[in-house]
Order: sequence, then C-alpha cells, then structure tokens
Amino acid sequence: MADQPSPWSSADTVIEVAPVPSPVEATPVVTPQRTASTGPARAGAVTRPVDLPPPPPPDVLAFGADDDPVKRNKLLMRWFGGAAALVVLIGVIATLAMVLGSGGTAVPDLFGDKADAPPDTRPDLVKNCPVPSAYPEPQAAPPPEPGPRTVDGDSGVSYKAFGEPWIPWDTTWTGGTLKVDYSVGQHFVTEVYSGGTYHASILSASVPATNNDALVVDLKCTGRQIAADVRQQYYPNPNRLEQIDERETRLGGRPAWVSIFRLHFNRQGLSAKSELVGLALIDVGRPNAAIVYVSIPDTHRQFDGVVNEVFDSVRAV
Repeated sequence: MADQPSPWSSADTVIEVAPVPSPVEATPVVTPQRTASTGPARAGAVTRPVDLPPPPPPDVLAFGADDDPVKRNKLLMRWFGGAAALVVLIGVIATLAMVLGSGGTAVPDLFGDKADAPPDTRPDLVKNCPVPSAYPEPQAAPPPEPGPRTVDGDSGVSYKAFGEPWIPWDTTWTGGTLKVDYSVGQHFVTEVYSGGTYHASILSASVPATNNDALVVDLKCTGRQIAADVRQQYYPNPNRLEQIDERETRLGGRPAWVSIFRLHFNRQGLSAKSELVGLALIDVGRPNAAIVYVSIPDTHRQFDGVVNEVFDSVRAV
C-alpha cells in the first residue's frame, strides 16, 4: 500500500473553516393566566412620557449677567443719553416759543393749558400810540419874554399870563375818556345861559404818554387823541370841525405838536355858534407830556390872537 501524502504538507492547500452559528436562545412565551378574581381581559392604558410645552420667556429684559461690567455700562450710557436728549428737546421747544411769541407769530399750544396773559394796565394813550422810530431832537430854548407868566410845575411848562378880563383858573376840569385834569391857567366868563356859564380859557395839564422809562412821545398820534377827547367832552354835540393848522414843531425848543381848529355848533340859548381852539402837546423830557389848551368863543373874536401868543411863549420848566 502506497504512502498517502498528508494534506497539511501541501503548501498550496487552502483550508476553509466554516463559521459556527451562535446558539439561538429560545424566547419564553408567557401565556396570560386568568385567575378567579379577574374578569375578562381588557386593553390597558398605555403610559409614556408626556411632551410638555417649553417654558414662557421671562417678563424682564435680559441684558446679560449682573456681573457683566461691559453690558452694565452700555445700559447706563443709554439711560444717560436718553435723558440728555430729552433735556435738549425741552430747551429747543422753550427757545422757539420765546422767539416766535415775541415776534408776533402764533405759537402752537404744545401742552394744552396755557396761563392767561397779564392784563395790560398801561394808559390808553401809551397803548394806542407806540414809540416812534424817528424823533426830533430838542433845541436850546430862547429866553422868555419879560412879563407875568403862568407856571405849571406839575406839567413842566410855563407860558404868558394875561391881564383883565383874564383871571386865574381856580377849579379842575376832568372829563372825557382820557380823564385829563385841567387845573392850572386863566379864564373869564363870556356868557351866562340856561345851561350854565360859558368860558374863554387858557389851561394846562399833563398826560402819561410814554411807556415805563421811555421819554419819547408819539406827538402826532397822542395830540390827535387829546384833540378828539376835548372836542367830544367840552363842546356841544353834534359839531363840525374846521381845521386851520396842524403840524409838528418846537415850542420853547422842545418837540411839540400843534393843532388849531374852529368848532361850529348850535345849542339852544347859547349865543356862541363856534369857538377857536388851540391845542399843543409838548415833550418836556418827562414820562408825562404837557398840554396847553386855549379856547376863544366867537362872541369874543378880539382875543383870537391869544392862541398864538400863548404857544410862542411856552417854555419847559
């Protein structure tokens, strides 16, 4: 018997090893048991984890941890910047209100309620006749003519005094809307009639015609208002005005406004039918302007020249 070679001795022999399967463990089958105390089998509740909604965000704004100095400084800078901007805005609004309000421009009511403006307590002449933009400069006064003079220290003027039939004025006329007090001068009675006595007069007074410390008077505006007040208060109405002269001038070197006119009227029982009136308003360098008022009824025309004589003799005192 011939010798058989060993299979392990061959170098070209491939040896395959078959895998050995793992043993399969048998899964025990559990058969539900019924007991005497249990009823028929029913499906039970299936329990599993419940999906809860995410928690709501916090009610406060999170700017970072309290101990974060960078975020904390940024927050403070925002607060300070907002406060500074608010202060600047209020300042701008206040400035615009003052600028627009002082220029006569309507300012919108930004805050609803607004305080009432204080009442204007200035005299009517000051309110109605503002300070003029141009004004004549006073000049040196010539020396007064020799002879007696009427001196009105309260009004700041003096003027020529006349003899008979003129006598000193010893009462005060106050009337009209301007309430001018004529309390210094001369007069005489020209006639007595059913309404009382009628007079020729040379009177002086003063009126507040400037605002605060201003010493500049709107002579034309103020003088015309005084003339209208005299016409309404001291003469029969209705009457007709015949203007003779009206001009700005200087009396005794002081700026003045002069108006000369004749009033025509008719009152029952009164012989006079017209009257020559001369009215001068003089800036005497005081807050009050001086008035010189001359009236001559047509029953005594021989005294018409007194109007210009008085005006030419006026001097500031």
